[in-house]
Amino acid sequence: MTKTLWTKDFIRITLATSLGAAGGIISGFALSFLVFDETGSTLASALVVAIQLLPGAVLPLLIAPLMDRYPRKPFLVGGDTVNALLYALAGVYLLRCEFSYTVYLGFSLLLACLSAFDELAYSSFYPLILPEGTEEKGYTVSSMLYPVLKVLMMPVAAVLFDTLGVARLLLVQSALSLLSALIENKITVAETPRGGERFSLRLWWEDLREAAAYLKREKGLRALYDYMAVTNGMAAGYSPLLIAFFRTAPGFTAAMYSFFSVAEFAGRSLGGVVRYRYTLPEKKRFPFIFAVYQIYEMMDVLLLWLPYPLMLANRAVCGFLGINSATIRQAAVQRYLPDPLRARINAYESVLITAASAVLSLAVGALGEVMDYRLCVSLCAALTLLFCWLSVFRRRGAVREVLRGKEAA
Repeated sequence: MTKTLWTKDFIRITLATSLGAAGGIISGFALSFLVFDETGSTLASALVVAIQLLPGAVLPLLIAPLMDRYPRKPFLVGGDTVNALLYALAGVYLLRCEFSYTVYLGFSLLLACLSAFDELAYSSFYPLILPEGTEEKGYTVSSMLYPVLKVLMMPVAAVLFDTLGVARLLLVQSALSLLSALIENKITVAETPRGGERFSLRLWWEDLREAAAYLKREKGLRALYDYMAVTNGMAAGYSPLLIAFFRTAPGFTAAMYSFFSVAEFAGRSLGGVVRYRYTLPEKKRFPFIFAVYQIYEMMDVLLLWLPYPLMLANRAVCGFLGINSATIRQAAVQRYLPDPLRARINAYESVLITAASAVLSLAVGALGEVMDYRLCVSLCAALTLLFCWLSVFRRRGAVREVLRGKEAA
């Protein structure tokens, strides 16, 4: 009998995620304008972004051992409930008090901590909801939610921002987060906590060492994590360079750059439909994913040297291939990971990508100060391509085993 992906629990987690994402897009849009409108400083806005990166580099490793020892649903529900409370307090504060940049920095830090907490809880809990054999479809759906909602909600956010104002939009986000928590609380999937002795600092340290020992012998996982950290870190550095290129290169405009996201969305949407309908055989996963990584980096090498219509085609192809490789990798890796270690290993990946993004984005930005923007992007993409060979291809035997997705205990 064929198993269906769309169980009651999957519908609940998808609906809850959609509500949370929609609210996050609306509030994020409002808050991004709030700081600049109140301070008139791009540095003040940049400092907020920098502060929001800090929890993602530390917090997941601190809380992951707890999530591996206790049921994860309460973490997910509790996180969204606290999120609702914070946004409600922020909305009431802005309705009654003057804006304070110092208070906003503290609020941003709290939200970033909560976001890191929520993301880890979600990534560790979500695989438990997917029926066996439906993992790729499940990750295709989850990968499509945010880009689709962003396209739909950004115009709505702009209208609501002008009509309701920031404070009331934060109250809307609060209501959506609370509704999301209530829906998540209805999920009935069974979890098997490890239990054992009372949690302590010594036990926390032993749990981290257990995860480190597991990663030490898992060369395939490390190869994939290392490559994803580098390619994501480089991509974070490309963004300001692309903006600078479109602002300064003759014949290009900021509006033209905005269509990159449209092209990527179109490619991701088509790729998501293909991935949902068709499953790639096990033996073809590694060749496909490795080929996608090569094409993706070569597309970045060529991007700024192409005529504008081909730039858009470039982004669409990357969107199409990117969602296909990402869902195959995510589904396989989560199947492969032993559930008692899942939160800690996911935390390692999160911390590694956050740290790489912080370091490499600064490095790429500094390189852009002394090098032509096109040359800079091409050079960094070529180095990432080389790193892919030194990590993923070099450990191809171990990576193939991970992509089979059948080794989880």
